[in-house]
Amino acid sequence: MRTRRFPLVRADLDQAVCPLPDDLGETLPETVAVVLDHRALGMTPGRETFEAGVVQDPGWRLTGIAWPADLRAGVLVTIGVKDRQVHLRTVTLDDPMRVDGVDYFHEYDPRVITREFDPGVSNRGQVLNAVRRLGRVFEDGSAVFAETDLPAHCGLGRGKKGQFLLRNAVDQLLREGYVTRVTGSTGPDGELNYPAVDGEQTLDLLFYAPLVEPASLPGESGEHGDGTGGEHRAHWVSGFVRRLPAGAHASKKQLNLHQQAMETEEIDGFTLEPGYTFVKKHHRGG
Repeated sequence: MRTRRFPLVRADLDQAVCPLPDDLGETLPETVAVVLDHRALGMTPGRETFEAGVVQDPGWRLTGIAWPADLRAGVLVTIGVKDRQVHLRTVTLDDPMRVDGVDYFHEYDPRVITREFDPGVSNRGQVLNAVRRLGRVFEDGSAVFAETDLPAHCGLGRGKKGQFLLRNAVDQLLREGYVTRVTGSTGPDGELNYPAVDGEQTLDLLFYAPLVEPASLPGESGEHGDGTGGEHRAHWVSGFVRRLPAGAHASKKQLNLHQQAMETEEIDGFTLEPGYTFVKKHHRGG
């Protein structure tokens, strides 16, 4: 059976649809049997069979797909056709991962997770929306966006008030460890490059890297990440280690804060690896 693999986006889940490659869509009848193989929460194997419609609007897709509740935007789905049945399958991760507070139990595309971010309604959310949805996204899900372009894409207004709101939002994201200021460049085609490319025009960028950490298995003690990764109620966040942009290093201050956090048992004792920094305990949201 010839198969293809693609990441789900939020619209697929919300609208209960599944994209179809053109060469598959053209060969299927208006109604087709679908077989979905999926391990719920990465543990319980299951197979569901149901009927779905085949439409072209404008691209080919299946309609009426009963996506499992534990699927998130970015999860990879394998699709194939055998004996005039459409077979859909997810692949379980060896260990569940939490990406910016959302638990993933199945293999995913980090780039889609970044793009499909739900920013919420706060000022800081609008800045993150610009960086993650409009910036250049790399294979690991990190993204860069020109800081000078933020006023035109954040909807925080212009003039002194808009500048004030934008500056506060960026400062909050920097303080919380969501973004880092870096120097990149832009080529003749206007594409952002990071690290900067010799000979190209340099500019200041905001660099975002997803916070990826092990997640608890269902039934284990500890917090569980659910939802979209957007804004939650105001809360305190414990100190954590975050990846830095390529070539960047933790400051002496952050190294000292990391040492203090280990001594007070705020975090597990381990050496801060090169290319990572420590973000101290802080208040987030609100």
